Amino acid sequence: MTTTGTTTTGTTASGRSASERRPLVVVTGVSGSGKTTVGRMLAERLGVPYADADDFHPPENIAKMSAGTPLDDADRLPWLDAIGAWLARHAEHGGVASCSALKRRYRDRLAGCAPTAFFVHLDGSPELIEARMRARKGHFMPPALLRSQFADLQPLAVDENGATVPIGGTAEDTVRRALAVLPGVGA
Repeated sequence: MTTTGTTTTGTTASGRSASERRPLVVVTGVSGSGKTTVGRMLAERLGVPYADADDFHPPENIAKMSAGTPLDDADRLPWLDAIGAWLARHAEHGGVASCSALKRRYRDRLAGCAPTAFFVHLDGSPELIEARMRARKGHFMPPALLRSQFADLQPLAVDENGATVPIGGTAEDTVRRALAVLPGVGA
């Protein structure tokens, strides 16, 4: 990722001058891994906009998942394209989006829209993530679908622009680990 570019002058919450190119990040992982929490915190630390992929789902997808039915590719492709469009609009000035992007082809689709996107995969054990899912309230994704998420999960490949970050500890610990792996950022 390059660290050049021009924007207006000033500084952000991260202490960077606004003339520096800020990263474009996609926080990935299975449901319950902390994508929303970590994504929001990461965006705040980087001084960039944040988007939650859950907000891009059409009502039909939410109804399907709420009923305990996993989405198929036909359900996901328009959703991925909407997220990809958001990433493309934020490529020049940076942004953070959380999106499960469990399969390589989903990440490739997002990267096709925004080639500079860096994927931060949040990784944790099924037991830890299931406990987190059971503790949260008001989310449409039931813990019963977690097994299908792990079945679909394809870890980042060495040729992908990204890194895997363990989720043990606090959300702040995870954000520090994510910042440490972002090219041109460091912790």
